[in-house]
Amino acid sequence: MVHGDVGGVVDFGQPSRSPRLHLVEMADGKVQSLLVAHGRGSDPSHTGWLQSFSNRPGSEATSEGGYLTGEYYLGHHGRSMRLAGLDPSNSNAAERAIVVHAANYVGPQVVRARGVLGRSEGCFAISPSDLSTVLDRLGPGRLLIATRL
Repeated sequence: MVHGDVGGVVDFGQPSRSPRLHLVEMADGKVQSLLVAHGRGSDPSHTGWLQSFSNRPGSEATSEGGYLTGEYYLGHHGRSMRLAGLDPSNSNAAERAIVVHAANYVGPQVVRARGVLGRSEGCFAISPSDLSTVLDRLGPGRLLIATRL
């Protein structure tokens, strides 16, 4: 089932130190913005800025495009959510195991200490303190868009 109540937009045109995952309530336009990491293959020099997108398996990069949020599962990073790529630019999301998960390298304390977030292997890694919010509000059957605005 697809839901149209909440959607997510990630503006990878912003640096990793900025809240760039935007959860949007479609009924009233209310937005909550949170930190999210990008893939190390998208920022090889670890500048905090996404340099490029890739859909190639093994690239460890973030993929651009629309995703359909899927089922919850318990994995290496604990409670996580699967994603299905909806565009040619992210069609390998399932094969690459691109998911939403929490990571200790994401959070305001990381930004304060390092000035940039850590990097994922292409997943949408969020702060452990934001995990419940993201999984509850952007649960299965919703749209998540990753792009540079």
